[in-house]
Amino acid sequence: MTATNAIVVQRVDSGTPATDEIRALAAAAGYTIVDEVTQVRAEDPGTHLGQGKVEQLADRVAKTGAEIAIVDGELTPAQNHGIRAALPDGTRVHDRYRLVLDVFGDQAGTRRAQLQVELARLRYELPRMRESADEGWFNKRVEKGSPLYDAEDRIDRLETKLDELPDPAAEFRKRRREEGFDLVTIAGYTNAGKSTLLHRLADELTLADIEPDHADRDATAAVEDRLFKTLETTTRRATLGGRPVLLTDTVGFVADLPHWLVESFSATLSEAAAADRVVLVADSSDPPDELREKLRVSLDVLDAQDVPREAVVTALNKVDLLNDEERERRLAAAADIAPSPLPISVREGTNLDRLVARIEDELPTERTTVEMENVDEAMSVVSWLYDHANVADVSYGSAGDQVTVTFAARPSIVEQARAKAAAVGGVDG
Repeated sequence: MTATNAIVVQRVDSGTPATDEIRALAAAAGYTIVDEVTQVRAEDPGTHLGQGKVEQLADRVAKTGAEIAIVDGELTPAQNHGIRAALPDGTRVHDRYRLVLDVFGDQAGTRRAQLQVELARLRYELPRMRESADEGWFNKRVEKGSPLYDAEDRIDRLETKLDELPDPAAEFRKRRREEGFDLVTIAGYTNAGKSTLLHRLADELTLADIEPDHADRDATAAVEDRLFKTLETTTRRATLGGRPVLLTDTVGFVADLPHWLVESFSATLSEAAAADRVVLVADSSDPPDELREKLRVSLDVLDAQDVPREAVVTALNKVDLLNDEERERRLAAAADIAPSPLPISVREGTNLDRLVARIEDELPTERTTVEMENVDEAMSVVSWLYDHANVADVSYGSAGDQVTVTFAARPSIVEQARAKAAAVGGVDG
């Protein structure tokens, strides 16, 4: 993105305005901050800031040559229009949510993600285009070939295209299921500990692989950590209770975003819809009301992906940061939204065994035995079962001429195991 000069604007009801985060977020989106305007007062319904502060902002824009004003908050279409009408011609106005879409756009690496960002931007801009149009202009603009008509038409075409676009992850999931992998998805807000849980459970990752936090880390990098580093997901192999699992860390939700914007990117959670279990990770150190709201939004998004509630395991992470009373308050708050939340600490390892057991409990499982002649090919079948199933016992019979394997696995793996055993002269046990 070509560097664009911007002024950041923040209004607070009371206290002292703090623009560090919005500045860092704007920098992450590629803007150069040349000035800031702050205000302490109740929100003005017409312009968010009030006429006097909008006039001051217009003066700053003129003096600095800023091309965009970035408001740290959510602007209604009317407020967006009210501010923009007072600024020099051509000055753009973005609120926090439109700014986040700029960050998403820079990070969209696949065609699907790029289309999702474009669709979200158009859905955001459409009511603002309508607000900016007077009645006569509006009547002309809705005609075919007009900007407003074009935007509405583009939204329809993007929705259709996204529905028809092949999902490269679908074939991957199908192939992995055939190979005997259970699919487990980790979902939740950023900074809740999702990636740390992936590192804790994955076979080839450790907590040491995670870069430690430093007090002097660049502010822009810190904000980017709280946003989607990418609109893609990370998948690693894990072994849970002896079973091979593909563990996927999904795109994290971002705090302080409206529900419609979260849902705009819910297609990135398609892995959750295909998973056998979804681990919903929440930050138990959040205040109870915030914790409830984040859980509600997360479950709503999972519902939109047709994830059954019974497939979701809710894990309240970071309980090591709480005393006993605080822990009980968070558990009670979470239980209002999600059944049977499990308190854990990924960093300390607290209750991770219980978490794994709860995941295992609901994975599709069939326990059975196969018998084969004790030939070289049988040893290959035994080795294959160790890679694809939870082998409980291998015995060779009193005469040593038969191999009996007792194991638990997905039904598809049981079927394959029986076929392999039969091919080397075996029978079902």
